[in-house]
Amino acid sequence: MLADEMKTEGPAPDDINIVAFCCHYCAYAAADMAGSLRFQYPDSVKVVKLPCTGKLDLQLILDAFEKGADGVMVAGCMEGDCHYQQGNLNAKRRVVHGQTLLASIGLEPERVRMFNMSSAMGNRWAEAVREMDATVRKLGPSPLRRPKANEGTP
Repeated sequence: MLADEMKTEGPAPDDINIVAFCCHYCAYAAADMAGSLRFQYPDSVKVVKLPCTGKLDLQLILDAFEKGADGVMVAGCMEGDCHYQQGNLNAKRRVVHGQTLLASIGLEPERVRMFNMSSAMGNRWAEAVREMDATVRKLGPSPLRRPKANEGTP
């Protein structure tokens, strides 16, 4: 994964940035379908395609926050229908561990969530993005987000 893929700094400090790690077979296809069908959802989410959410390493979640994400979505296949057998169950365990780590450093564990959907669930993708966007907006920007060099100067 290239570090540039996870850059999440937005144009204004009140904007929020969510990184969505999506499996190639289901969640990424659902996001593509949502776009094709023109379902409305916030543009706060930046998608990073993975071969499987089972490939997701906890370090990728932490890196996303370090690079300015206010929230992280992990979107994979329906439980029991992973193309790589138990990849999404492994991802779910990593997300739970990530929530525990965030809580231990004083961040809200709700900033990381796992969503499951099939490739035909474009509406579920849009709903998940709206749900995550609402949660993160309620929490506000991550305290880990570094201000841009020109922010705060007249």
